[in-house]
Amino acid sequence: MDIADQLRQLDADADRLISVAGSLDAVEQLRVKYLGKKGALTAILRSLKDLTADHKRDIGAQANQLKERIEALIGRRRDDLSLAGRQADAVDFTLPGRPCHYGHRHLITLVMDQIIDIFQRMGFEVVSGPDIETDYYNFGALNFPPDHPARDEQDTFYVEGERLLRTHTSPVQIREFERRTPPVKIIAPGRVFRHEAINTRSHCVFHQIEGFYVDTDVTFADLKGVLEAFVYELFGPGVAMRYRPSFFPFTEPSAEVDIRCILCGGAGCPLCKHEGWLEILGCGMIDPTVFRNVNYDSEKVSGYAFGIGIDRMAMLRYRVNDIRLLYENDIRFIRQFR
Repeated sequence: MDIADQLRQLDADADRLISVAGSLDAVEQLRVKYLGKKGALTAILRSLKDLTADHKRDIGAQANQLKERIEALIGRRRDDLSLAGRQADAVDFTLPGRPCHYGHRHLITLVMDQIIDIFQRMGFEVVSGPDIETDYYNFGALNFPPDHPARDEQDTFYVEGERLLRTHTSPVQIREFERRTPPVKIIAPGRVFRHEAINTRSHCVFHQIEGFYVDTDVTFADLKGVLEAFVYELFGPGVAMRYRPSFFPFTEPSAEVDIRCILCGGAGCPLCKHEGWLEILGCGMIDPTVFRNVNYDSEKVSGYAFGIGIDRMAMLRYRVNDIRLLYENDIRFIRQFR
């Protein structure tokens, strides 16, 4: 068999054996067999010195091409075996599958969506407003006097000049009144900010839903009907409610709504400060001054407004004893409320 036949035979054998090599050690053995110091192709290359110049040139070119081909075959087979080894290490197909942890809504979002759904079914439209407000929309148009304590920097986060982080979602009320004519029936959910100490019951960032309805002949009885329907839907029809007189600059008369403590049933516990009642929202009839600020005729229209703290509602509904848990993003806590 001449050298050309040896190269053709070597090419066929190498292609067949390398492609089916079952391990990196087997590939290395084939590399030594063909390309090592005593390898078959190395021996052919060393024998070229005995050939004529023309024959040496032709056979040498074929031998070098075969060497490159064998090196490429060995490299590809090594890559394939290495990848297969990594996949085998990563996945054991004999083991049972790993469970997937699906995402879900945060507790605050969950409760907010529940409350929004209740009011939407009563005909309220959902709107939103900016987190950064002006003094006029947050205080002035809502009948807050210039010396009201809420305007102080100890209670409100000021950004620059007359701009501030809104302390309630009530500014949405003024913005919607400016661009609509009655009837107006809206709820406005969103984040609010107040400069308060963070403890088990209060935080500097929380969530609120403002609701308001303006039309002809709207009465406090209409407000009570809406709020009682809301409370019974959220907490159950057996919950006792009461209204306490209160004061808000933008409503007159004003009231705060309490429910019987859902934890102790009114007997007294740390959640209700041993009083048996829990405050859940503030409400009242919209002050005529607010109507004048938005060019509504208070002789022809009337309306009510209410504000609900979402964080407090979430704590009551799911018996969370520390508001800070809602903001710490502890996955062990969050996963309890799927």
